[in-house]
Amino acid sequence: MKLRDTARFSTICIHAGQVPDPSTGAIITPIYQTSTYVQEALGQHKGYEYARTQNPTRSALEGNLAALEGGRAAFAFASGLAATGAVMTLLEAGDHVVVTDNTYGGTYRLFERVLRRAQLDFTYVDTSNVEAVRAAIRPTTKMLFIETPTNPTLRLTDLQAVSAVGREHRLAVVVDNTFASPYGQRPLDLGADLVLHSTTKFLNGHSDSIGGVVVGVRDEHVEWLKFVQNAEGAILGPMDAWLVLRGTKTLPVRMERHNVNAQGVAEFLAAHPKVSRVHYPGLPSHPQHALAARQMRGFGGIVSFELGSLERARVFLNHVRLAALAESLGGVETLISHPATMTHASVPPERRQAIGLTDDMVRISVGLEDLEDLLEDLGQALDHI
Repeated sequence: MKLRDTARFSTICIHAGQVPDPSTGAIITPIYQTSTYVQEALGQHKGYEYARTQNPTRSALEGNLAALEGGRAAFAFASGLAATGAVMTLLEAGDHVVVTDNTYGGTYRLFERVLRRAQLDFTYVDTSNVEAVRAAIRPTTKMLFIETPTNPTLRLTDLQAVSAVGREHRLAVVVDNTFASPYGQRPLDLGADLVLHSTTKFLNGHSDSIGGVVVGVRDEHVEWLKFVQNAEGAILGPMDAWLVLRGTKTLPVRMERHNVNAQGVAEFLAAHPKVSRVHYPGLPSHPQHALAARQMRGFGGIVSFELGSLERARVFLNHVRLAALAESLGGVETLISHPATMTHASVPPERRQAIGLTDDMVRISVGLEDLEDLLEDLGQALDHI
């Protein structure tokens, strides 16, 4: 079935990149669990030679994700960090990157502990301040690497404004869109050049796959990433590709529920006397609430809040029952974590403090359970403080 060019988002989620299996008519893309493909004769094949280079299940997912983000092509990798690493191969020794200061801890570790060894240079700034971005640009700057909303302080960057700065200085604008998902935000429509995701999170949505993807629009980026995906070989396997394809079919309905539940959790926490501060773009108290309303569809499924001390956070985390204390996010079940010792443990303590990632901060990936049950669980855990 061929999609109309005017197909809307939910239709694209279900159908883009996928056709019924030609040999059986199966409506779901098969898991092509093979390492190689038999050739009809020397130099004659059906478009598939070796599974690192091409796999029909992965190709279906890449077509699906390219359509969801409005890009020309997508490339699926073994993890979100593998996708980030592939994007950074667009750079050469001596190049400089301006990065959102509150970027994911794994991204920070990759940049600081690995890529600096390859003589890449990074400057971390509050990219919610467009003038700070402009001031950080040097003659050697080649890329703006933006995360919005940020993990875990949920600060936003005005993607149209920052993309305009990128165009002005001929810089590649890369956006990590993991927290918003393509349902909540489409950076390419706002001027970005490349979008990446940890598909592990909202795209998969079921906490049973690790993966990453990069979506591009510019010919030179697409051609290079296609080459790098094959040359480095950090590909997404067919089973994981199939799991993410299953996930994107329900992305709109899941994100709608994530948005509703997270709003309810944020409002509950904001009114609770034992909570000192709540970070959620859907609250009018959020400093970029107006930008979120303009730039995003819904405010996302992640809520962060502060409890006043590490010990208070520890007591709370040790007493949740329904919410699961675990890293990761974006699944149907509610996950709760302590960023300072879990997702951002690789970030030095002084840097965490500078970007507002305090030791008393708790992050909730709000799932799809009944909201009343979630609030009861959070309330009883807060009662132990």
